[in-house]
Amino acid sequence: MPSQTVRTRFAPSPTGFLHIGSARTALFSWAFARRHRGVFVLRIEDTDRERSTDASERGVLEGLEWLGLHWDEGPYRQSERSERYADAVERLLASGRAYRCTCTAEDLEARKQATIAAGGKWTYDGRCRDAAHGPACGPHTVRLRVEPDDALRWDDAVFGPLGQAGAEIGDRIVRRSDGTALYNLAVVVDDIDMRITHVIRGDDHQINTAFQIALYRALGAELPVFAHLPLLVGESGKKLSKRRDPVSVQQFRDDGYLPEAMCSWLARLGWSHGDDEVFTLDELASLFDLDAVGRSAGQANFGKLDWQNQQFLARLDGEELFARVRPFLEAATGRAVDDAPGLRALLELLRERSRTLADMAAQARWLVVADDQLELDAKAVAKHWKPDAKPLLAALARALAEVEPWTAAAIEGAFEAVRAANGSPGMGKLAQPVRVALTGSAASPGIFETVAVLPRERAVARIAAAAERIA
Repeated sequence: MPSQTVRTRFAPSPTGFLHIGSARTALFSWAFARRHRGVFVLRIEDTDRERSTDASERGVLEGLEWLGLHWDEGPYRQSERSERYADAVERLLASGRAYRCTCTAEDLEARKQATIAAGGKWTYDGRCRDAAHGPACGPHTVRLRVEPDDALRWDDAVFGPLGQAGAEIGDRIVRRSDGTALYNLAVVVDDIDMRITHVIRGDDHQINTAFQIALYRALGAELPVFAHLPLLVGESGKKLSKRRDPVSVQQFRDDGYLPEAMCSWLARLGWSHGDDEVFTLDELASLFDLDAVGRSAGQANFGKLDWQNQQFLARLDGEELFARVRPFLEAATGRAVDDAPGLRALLELLRERSRTLADMAAQARWLVVADDQLELDAKAVAKHWKPDAKPLLAALARALAEVEPWTAAAIEGAFEAVRAANGSPGMGKLAQPVRVALTGSAASPGIFETVAVLPRERAVARIAAAAERIA
């Protein structure tokens, strides 16, 4: 392990949304840096100009900020570092660790297919290796000279000893014929320049590591610690698919999940600390280390995310809960929600009944909208607003108008008095029609608490209006 200050990096390509697998990589890199009082670097790998977009980059940055993964340096951008890559190639050429190759793509493909047809495994056959082509050789690429007996091995912080022999890799291209650097060269130059001590990334990058080690050596640089994280899979065990699974961090944000819950859930996808299940970012920053990362694929159980979200919803104080749910309420109602009498009390009742902020907002909508804008569930109306409910609702409206104080206990007394005066029907015969009258649906928290969160005048008005609508 390098002796200098720990420096990790997250290096996304801005070609789409922030994937939850990438977000987990960022979280682990951030947490490892924080645990060791190090530096977390953000680097945008945008050399694929055809697919990279400013909108995608903004999406990545917004996703990281929403999760609370604040970087210490950056964002650096590979598109702004082409001179550094060119300098590195010239150093490799000057030292003899790289050479110019004039083989055309067509020639290479023909030789590759011939090798495969003969039962061989293709690596570059070295035709230009000793040709000593100079700068004036015409169109050419630049290849790194990899000796067949090079042992390109590393002790992975997750998987243990790994590696390949140079003969399995061959002399690969580091600069295209148009003068641009290939991914592996750019990554290694960046990590050297940015003094990255720990490269924490997805297991799909393992295929690049041996060649990158050859580049580190050719450039005379010390190797970082490599830690490859097993990829995430869906609940079925199959690779996550954006067509089949929710995989965008922004989608989870828009669906009303808390960033704290998202981070805690992501952390548990492949990492553990005893039997603990719920972690704040501060706790992750003090506990996370690579030796507790498992080698098996992390299974994304979205039911566990719902559970994590409920745990963090329970931890929010009343004002913070209101602040978090407010934008979702405004989206659900189409109006500004500065406050509403009884709203905070209702949110408290909904804490344990809600999976997400959006779910909570949908369940609280009935209190915020005007009485004449309450949406009624047709099935609930048909089931519970029967003719025998009409006199019960009318009687309850009159009784509630006289209730004092306006508390759940006093409201329960009014319900019992109305039932006693009307043949003592089951509580559901009265409670369910009232629930529909107040909320528009047949589901809500306890009926007495539900009535109590509305101001008396609004509760009485809604119940009386329901009585009038029943034929």
